[in-house]
Amino acid sequence: METRELRYFVAVAEELHFGRAAQRLGIAQPPLSRAIQQLERRLGAALLDRTSRTVTLTEAGSVLLAEGRAALDAVEAAERRTRRAALPSTGSPGLVLVTKASASRELLAKLLDGYAAEPGAVPVDVILCGPAEQERLLREGRADVALLHRPFDSTAGFHTEELSTEGQVVVLPAGHPLTVRTHVHMADITGLPLPRWPDPDGTYPPGPGPQVRDHAQLLQLVALGRACAVSPESCRAQLHGDLAAVPVLDAPEVTTVIAWPPHSRSRAVADLVRTATRLR
Repeated sequence: METRELRYFVAVAEELHFGRAAQRLGIAQPPLSRAIQQLERRLGAALLDRTSRTVTLTEAGSVLLAEGRAALDAVEAAERRTRRAALPSTGSPGLVLVTKASASRELLAKLLDGYAAEPGAVPVDVILCGPAEQERLLREGRADVALLHRPFDSTAGFHTEELSTEGQVVVLPAGHPLTVRTHVHMADITGLPLPRWPDPDGTYPPGPGPQVRDHAQLLQLVALGRACAVSPESCRAQLHGDLAAVPVLDAPEVTTVIAWPPHSRSRAVADLVRTATRLR
Protein backbone atom coordinates (compact mmCIF):
# COMPACT_ATOMS: atom_id res chain seq x y z
CA MET A 1 0.00 0.00 0.00
CA GLU A 2 1.08 3.55 -0.67
CA THR A 3 1.05 6.27 1.96
CA ARG A 4 -1.20 8.32 -0.32
CA GLU A 5 -3.77 5.52 -0.44
CA LEU A 6 -3.75 5.20 3.35
CA ARG A 7 -4.32 8.95 3.75
CA TYR A 8 -7.21 8.79 1.32
CA PHE A 9 -8.81 5.81 3.06
CA VAL A 10 -8.40 7.26 6.57
CA ALA A 11 -10.05 10.50 5.44
CA VAL A 12 -13.05 8.63 4.00
CA ALA A 13 -13.26 6.30 7.01
CA GLU A 14 -13.27 9.23 9.43
CA GLU A 15 -15.71 11.37 7.47
CA LEU A 16 -17.90 8.47 6.24
CA HIS A 17 -18.68 10.73 3.31
CA PHE A 18 -16.74 10.86 0.03
CA GLY A 19 -17.58 14.49 -0.66
CA ARG A 20 -16.37 15.74 2.73
CA ALA A 21 -13.29 13.53 2.53
CA ALA A 22 -12.41 14.88 -0.92
CA GLN A 23 -12.82 18.44 0.33
CA ARG A 24 -10.63 17.67 3.35
CA LEU A 25 -7.93 16.21 1.09
CA GLY A 26 -8.17 19.00 -1.46
CA ILE A 27 -8.92 16.69 -4.39
CA ALA A 28 -11.91 15.91 -6.60
CA GLN A 29 -14.31 13.15 -5.57
CA PRO A 30 -13.97 10.84 -8.64
CA PRO A 31 -10.22 10.18 -8.25
CA LEU A 32 -10.78 9.59 -4.52
CA SER A 33 -13.43 6.97 -5.26
CA ARG A 34 -11.17 5.30 -7.82
CA ALA A 35 -8.26 5.21 -5.35
CA ILE A 36 -10.41 3.50 -2.70
CA GLN A 37 -11.69 0.96 -5.24
CA GLN A 38 -8.13 0.23 -6.35
CA LEU A 39 -7.09 -0.26 -2.72
CA GLU A 40 -9.96 -2.69 -2.15
CA ARG A 41 -8.99 -4.69 -5.26
CA ARG A 42 -5.36 -4.82 -4.14
CA LEU A 43 -6.31 -6.06 -0.66
CA GLY A 44 -9.02 -8.39 -1.91
CA ALA A 45 -11.45 -7.06 0.69
CA ALA A 46 -14.34 -4.62 0.85
CA LEU A 47 -13.41 -1.77 3.17
CA LEU A 48 -16.62 0.26 2.92
CA ASP A 49 -20.31 -0.52 2.54
CA ARG A 50 -21.79 2.15 0.26
CA THR A 51 -25.39 3.06 -0.43
CA SER A 52 -26.83 6.12 -2.11
CA ARG A 53 -27.19 7.70 1.33
CA THR A 54 -24.58 6.26 3.67
CA VAL A 55 -21.00 5.03 3.90
CA THR A 56 -20.08 2.60 6.68
CA LEU A 57 -16.96 0.63 7.55
CA THR A 58 -16.79 -3.12 7.08
CA GLU A 59 -14.92 -5.21 9.66
CA ALA A 60 -11.88 -5.19 7.38
CA GLY A 61 -12.24 -1.41 7.01
CA SER A 62 -12.27 -0.95 10.79
CA VAL A 63 -9.01 -2.92 11.03
CA LEU A 64 -7.37 -0.86 8.29
CA LEU A 65 -8.53 2.39 9.90
CA ALA A 66 -6.78 1.52 13.17
CA GLU A 67 -3.67 0.17 11.44
CA GLY A 68 -3.62 2.99 8.90
CA ARG A 69 -3.72 5.69 11.57
CA ALA A 70 -0.80 4.01 13.36
CA ALA A 71 1.16 3.72 10.12
CA LEU A 72 0.60 7.35 9.17
CA ASP A 73 1.56 8.47 12.67
CA ALA A 74 4.77 6.43 12.34
CA VAL A 75 5.58 8.04 8.99
CA GLU A 76 5.07 11.52 10.40
CA ALA A 77 7.20 10.67 13.44
CA ALA A 78 9.97 9.38 11.16
CA GLU A 79 9.87 12.63 9.19
CA ARG A 80 10.18 14.73 12.35
CA ARG A 81 13.05 12.68 13.77
CA THR A 82 14.90 12.74 10.45
CA ARG A 83 14.62 16.52 10.16
CA ARG A 84 15.73 16.99 13.76
CA ALA A 85 18.70 14.66 13.26
CA ALA A 86 20.04 17.18 10.73
CA LEU A 87 19.56 20.18 13.02
CA PRO A 88 22.84 20.10 15.01
CA SER A 89 24.74 21.21 11.90
CA THR A 90 22.62 24.37 11.86
CA GLY A 91 23.16 25.12 15.54
CA SER A 92 19.73 23.93 16.75
CA PRO A 93 19.28 21.70 19.84
CA GLY A 94 20.68 18.22 19.28
CA LEU A 95 18.30 16.35 21.61
CA VAL A 96 14.77 16.91 22.80
CA LEU A 97 13.95 15.46 26.22
CA VAL A 98 10.37 15.58 27.44
CA THR A 99 9.25 15.11 31.03
CA LYS A 100 6.25 15.81 33.23
CA ALA A 101 6.45 19.24 34.84
CA SER A 102 5.99 17.75 38.30
CA ALA A 103 8.76 15.14 37.88
CA SER A 104 11.76 15.09 40.21
CA ARG A 105 13.81 18.22 39.59
CA GLU A 106 16.78 16.65 41.38
CA LEU A 107 16.84 13.68 39.00
CA LEU A 108 16.48 15.90 35.94
CA ALA A 109 19.23 18.27 37.11
CA LYS A 110 21.64 15.40 37.80
CA LEU A 111 20.87 13.87 34.41
CA LEU A 112 21.45 17.09 32.48
CA ASP A 113 24.62 17.99 34.40
CA GLY A 114 26.01 14.49 34.07
CA TYR A 115 25.35 14.35 30.34
CA ALA A 116 26.78 17.83 29.73
CA ALA A 117 30.08 16.61 31.17
CA GLU A 118 30.28 13.77 28.63
CA PRO A 119 32.69 14.13 25.67
CA GLY A 120 30.73 14.99 22.56
CA ALA A 121 27.58 16.02 24.45
CA VAL A 122 25.09 17.98 22.35
CA PRO A 123 22.65 20.62 23.60
CA VAL A 124 19.48 19.23 25.21
CA ASP A 125 16.16 21.01 24.78
CA VAL A 126 13.88 20.15 27.73
CA ILE A 127 10.09 20.23 27.28
CA LEU A 128 7.99 20.23 30.46
CA CYS A 129 4.43 19.04 29.93
CA GLY A 130 1.30 17.81 31.65
CA PRO A 131 0.55 14.21 32.69
CA ALA A 132 0.71 11.63 29.87
CA GLU A 133 1.78 14.24 27.29
CA GLN A 134 5.41 13.12 27.31
CA GLU A 135 4.43 9.66 26.06
CA ARG A 136 2.47 11.18 23.16
CA LEU A 137 5.29 13.55 22.20
CA LEU A 138 7.78 10.69 22.13
CA ARG A 139 5.48 8.52 20.00
CA GLU A 140 4.87 11.41 17.58
CA GLY A 141 8.59 11.96 17.05
CA ARG A 142 8.52 15.41 18.66
CA ALA A 143 11.00 14.21 21.30
CA ASP A 144 14.03 11.92 21.21
CA VAL A 145 13.82 10.66 24.78
CA ALA A 146 11.37 10.92 27.68
CA LEU A 147 11.14 10.39 31.40
CA LEU A 148 8.01 8.27 31.94
CA HIS A 149 6.35 7.05 35.11
CA ARG A 150 4.87 3.60 35.42
CA PRO A 151 2.08 2.61 36.04
CA PHE A 152 0.65 5.92 34.80
CA ASP A 153 2.48 6.11 31.46
CA SER A 154 2.54 3.31 28.91
CA THR A 155 6.01 2.22 27.82
CA ALA A 156 4.73 -0.24 25.20
CA GLY A 157 6.84 -0.05 22.05
CA PHE A 158 9.71 1.84 23.69
CA HIS A 159 13.09 0.76 24.98
CA THR A 160 13.43 1.70 28.65
CA GLU A 161 15.80 1.70 31.59
CA GLU A 162 14.48 1.97 35.14
CA LEU A 163 15.95 4.86 37.13
CA SER A 164 14.10 4.93 40.45
CA THR A 165 11.08 3.59 42.33
CA GLU A 166 9.28 5.51 45.05
CA GLY A 167 6.09 5.53 47.06
CA GLN A 168 3.36 8.14 46.84
CA VAL A 169 2.09 10.86 49.18
CA VAL A 170 -1.14 12.80 49.38
CA VAL A 171 -0.61 16.53 49.06
CA LEU A 172 -2.94 18.51 51.31
CA PRO A 173 -3.36 22.11 52.45
CA ALA A 174 -1.32 22.84 55.55
CA GLY A 175 -3.45 22.40 58.67
CA HIS A 176 -5.66 19.69 57.17
CA PRO A 177 -6.58 17.08 59.85
CA LEU A 178 -4.73 14.31 58.01
CA THR A 179 -1.41 16.18 58.12
CA VAL A 180 -0.86 15.22 61.79
CA ARG A 181 -0.72 11.53 60.84
CA THR A 182 2.45 9.65 59.93
CA HIS A 183 0.69 7.84 57.07
CA VAL A 184 -2.74 7.26 55.55
CA HIS A 185 -4.55 4.83 53.25
CA MET A 186 -6.45 5.77 50.10
CA ALA A 187 -9.74 5.18 51.93
CA ASP A 188 -8.77 7.86 54.46
CA ILE A 189 -8.59 10.57 51.81
CA THR A 190 -12.08 12.05 51.95
CA GLY A 191 -13.49 15.54 51.97
CA LEU A 192 -11.23 16.93 49.25
CA PRO A 193 -11.71 15.66 45.68
CA LEU A 194 -8.90 14.50 43.43
CA PRO A 195 -8.28 16.63 40.33
CA ARG A 196 -9.44 15.74 36.84
CA TRP A 197 -6.83 15.86 34.09
CA PRO A 198 -7.86 16.07 30.42
CA ASP A 199 -7.91 12.96 28.26
CA PRO A 200 -5.73 12.89 25.11
CA ASP A 201 -8.59 14.43 23.12
CA GLY A 202 -8.78 17.37 25.53
CA THR A 203 -12.03 16.39 27.25
CA TYR A 204 -12.32 15.92 31.00
CA PRO A 205 -13.71 12.74 32.57
CA PRO A 206 -16.80 13.19 34.76
CA GLY A 207 -16.30 13.63 38.48
CA PRO A 208 -16.46 16.09 41.37
CA GLY A 209 -12.82 17.19 41.27
CA PRO A 210 -11.70 20.46 39.67
CA GLN A 211 -10.41 20.51 36.10
CA VAL A 212 -6.66 21.14 35.95
CA ARG A 213 -4.18 21.47 33.11
CA ASP A 214 -0.82 21.97 34.83
CA HIS A 215 0.97 21.23 38.07
CA ALA A 216 1.15 24.84 39.24
CA GLN A 217 -2.62 25.19 38.91
CA LEU A 218 -3.11 21.96 40.87
CA LEU A 219 -0.90 23.05 43.78
CA GLN A 220 -2.71 26.37 43.99
CA LEU A 221 -6.08 24.60 44.18
CA VAL A 222 -4.75 22.28 46.91
CA ALA A 223 -3.44 25.26 48.91
CA LEU A 224 -6.90 26.86 48.64
CA GLY A 225 -8.51 23.69 50.02
CA ARG A 226 -10.33 22.88 46.76
CA ALA A 227 -8.57 19.59 45.99
CA CYS A 228 -5.92 17.12 47.08
CA ALA A 229 -3.39 15.24 44.99
CA VAL A 230 -1.69 11.85 45.19
CA SER A 231 1.84 12.22 43.79
CA PRO A 232 5.26 10.55 43.92
CA GLU A 233 7.27 11.08 47.11
CA SER A 234 9.81 13.26 45.25
CA CYS A 235 7.18 16.01 44.87
CA ARG A 236 7.95 17.06 48.47
CA ALA A 237 10.88 19.13 47.18
CA GLN A 238 8.46 21.37 45.24
CA LEU A 239 5.99 22.05 48.06
CA HIS A 240 5.78 25.42 49.82
CA GLY A 241 4.80 26.13 53.41
CA ASP A 242 1.08 26.23 52.64
CA LEU A 243 1.15 22.56 51.57
CA ALA A 244 1.90 19.30 53.38
CA ALA A 245 2.47 15.70 52.25
CA VAL A 246 1.56 12.45 54.01
CA PRO A 247 2.68 8.97 52.79
CA VAL A 248 -0.11 6.80 51.34
CA LEU A 249 0.68 3.20 52.22
CA ASP A 250 -1.57 1.46 49.69
CA ALA A 251 -0.94 3.75 46.72
CA PRO A 252 0.97 1.99 43.91
CA GLU A 253 4.69 2.62 43.72
CA VAL A 254 5.88 4.84 40.89
CA THR A 255 8.83 3.78 38.76
CA THR A 256 10.60 6.45 36.72
CA VAL A 257 12.09 5.19 33.47
CA ILE A 258 14.01 6.80 30.65
CA ALA A 259 12.42 5.78 27.34
CA TRP A 260 13.41 6.11 23.69
CA PRO A 261 12.22 4.69 20.33
CA PRO A 262 13.58 1.18 19.66
CA HIS A 263 14.80 2.13 16.18
CA SER A 264 16.87 5.07 17.41
CA ARG A 265 20.48 5.00 16.20
CA SER A 266 21.41 8.32 17.77
CA ARG A 267 24.72 8.30 19.61
CA ALA A 268 23.52 11.30 21.63
CA VAL A 269 20.47 9.34 22.84
CA ALA A 270 22.68 6.38 23.74
CA ASP A 271 25.04 8.65 25.71
CA LEU A 272 22.14 10.29 27.54
CA VAL A 273 20.65 6.90 28.48
CA ARG A 274 24.04 5.67 29.65
CA THR A 275 24.39 8.77 31.84
CA ALA A 276 20.91 8.17 33.29
CA THR A 277 21.67 4.56 34.21
CA ARG A 278 24.76 5.67 36.15
CA LEU A 279 22.51 7.79 38.37
CA ARG A 280 20.63 4.75 39.72
